[in-house]
Amino acid sequence: MPFDGICLSGVVREVREAALGLRIEKVQQPARDQIILTFRGNKKLLLCAGASQARMHLTGTARENPASPPMFCMLLRKHLGGGRLSGVDQPGLERMVSLTIDMVDEMGEPGRRRLVLECMGRHSNLILLDGQDRIIDCLRRVDMEMSEKRQVLPGLFYHLPPAQEKADPLEIGEEDFDRLLAAAPPDTAPGQFLLDRFFALSPLVCREIGFLAGERLSGVKEAFFRWQEAVKQEKFTPYLLTKDGKPADFSYFPIRQYGAGMEGTSWELFSPMLDAFFETREQLERVRQRGQDLQRAAVNARDRARRKLALQEKEYAQTQDREKLRLSGELITANLYRMEKGQRELRAENYYEEGCPEVKVPLDPLLTPQQNAAKYFKRYNKAKTAEKILTEQMAAARRERDWLESVLDELSRAETEQDFSDIRRELREAGYLKGQGTGKKEIRRGASRPRAFLSSGGFRILVGRSNTQNDQLTKDAFASDYWFHTQRIHGSHVILCAQGREPDQQSMTEAAMLAAWFSQGRDGSQVAVDYTQVRNVKKPRGARPGMVVYDPYQTAYVTPDESLVKELAEKP
Repeated sequence: MPFDGICLSGVVREVREAALGLRIEKVQQPARDQIILTFRGNKKLLLCAGASQARMHLTGTARENPASPPMFCMLLRKHLGGGRLSGVDQPGLERMVSLTIDMVDEMGEPGRRRLVLECMGRHSNLILLDGQDRIIDCLRRVDMEMSEKRQVLPGLFYHLPPAQEKADPLEIGEEDFDRLLAAAPPDTAPGQFLLDRFFALSPLVCREIGFLAGERLSGVKEAFFRWQEAVKQEKFTPYLLTKDGKPADFSYFPIRQYGAGMEGTSWELFSPMLDAFFETREQLERVRQRGQDLQRAAVNARDRARRKLALQEKEYAQTQDREKLRLSGELITANLYRMEKGQRELRAENYYEEGCPEVKVPLDPLLTPQQNAAKYFKRYNKAKTAEKILTEQMAAARRERDWLESVLDELSRAETEQDFSDIRRELREAGYLKGQGTGKKEIRRGASRPRAFLSSGGFRILVGRSNTQNDQLTKDAFASDYWFHTQRIHGSHVILCAQGREPDQQSMTEAAMLAAWFSQGRDGSQVAVDYTQVRNVKKPRGARPGMVVYDPYQTAYVTPDESLVKELAEKP
């Protein structure tokens, strides 16, 4: 993710044009590393100091905020609330930006604050400064034990991070470039040469300049200075790279090095491109952070169910050879007259098979012939009984495995705190998570709402967020509404609210596409989606949440489309 100093400079220009001079109406902290400043006109500025996602840009993505704002958020509200953005500055090509806010303090006196975002990988930080550049507080405090060179603590004066011992790619001239080039080993790759000697250049950009140079060190100079001229003139083209339909990388100019391996799209502005790029990554990060214990519990339970089922299937396969046991018992019984105790084997004609071939029946020499026959019949009856019991146990194990896999599918699409709370409660009620200790009280949130969409024909479409909500969604729907679910793969229950009317074909197709998108078939094509009226959907007695049967039904084949999902989403 090359959010380098040059990409940041393009974003800084956008923020100046959109928010300079506007007042801050809200300060929110939806995640530990994220601050959102909402300016008049509902313009939202995201400041992220995450180790792998540090960045700044205007955002239109809705984010859920915690029930209680963190202390750092409260501090920013105190100092920045109602303030006016008077400056957005980036020192050189450094990956940092300073927001200057003119405000009025508690005594009614005018003042000034600076909010500094440092986008430096694992050293990223968000720092609030007073009018004299003294640190009021920061997102991550850095003491002497953490860094001897630079401490970031309340009360200290703020200093810029140490400068890199590399050349400035926009200031270097041809003579200095030639000297650097002459000192480089002749077998050095062009991209590596640029990465080792210049700051503010991401690996992606270095590789692209090397690609434009024909991967020849002798040709890198011309390609480099063409790039330098374009950047100096601020000829930026926000460019998003996708692979298999998923965002893979981005830059500030077209990237050609991947050829047909990736698809590239040009955007008018950096902010919406960055929103699109980081949206999926943020969701995965939320799942990783908030759902770690749930993921671990569900995976462990699913793996145990799989191992148990494998053992049961192995035992079941062994019961399928029981006819050999019965035959052995009957052959011993038929040949008692010619047997005596102490035999280890009976050779007899199999009169059940055409031609009566000779067969060998192993015997226990310590048992009488009658006892050997009884032993074979006992093993046969035991295998016959085991088959019946194992058939029931395997069906139950498959249902349990399928339900646990559906929970894992829910976790992959969970977005809000309420989503995780619902899944946690579902696992707890199923016995896979322990209840809260006696000294702790679980925070009860309001009932979560299903995802809501509006079809092109004006029909409301509801999509369940969890198995428990899937049950409730189907239960609350009218009998004449239409129910959709992907065939043979896990996904959300989707209800098309018919409202006493007959839905048009386009609305039915859109509901099927939503069912495909909110399922394990999201990345596929021609996904099979079953649909029927709600009156035909039944929940078996004792079934886990989300488990239903339905008949009759029809099947539609659709290809999920993310742009359609966003287009149909109901606006809050």
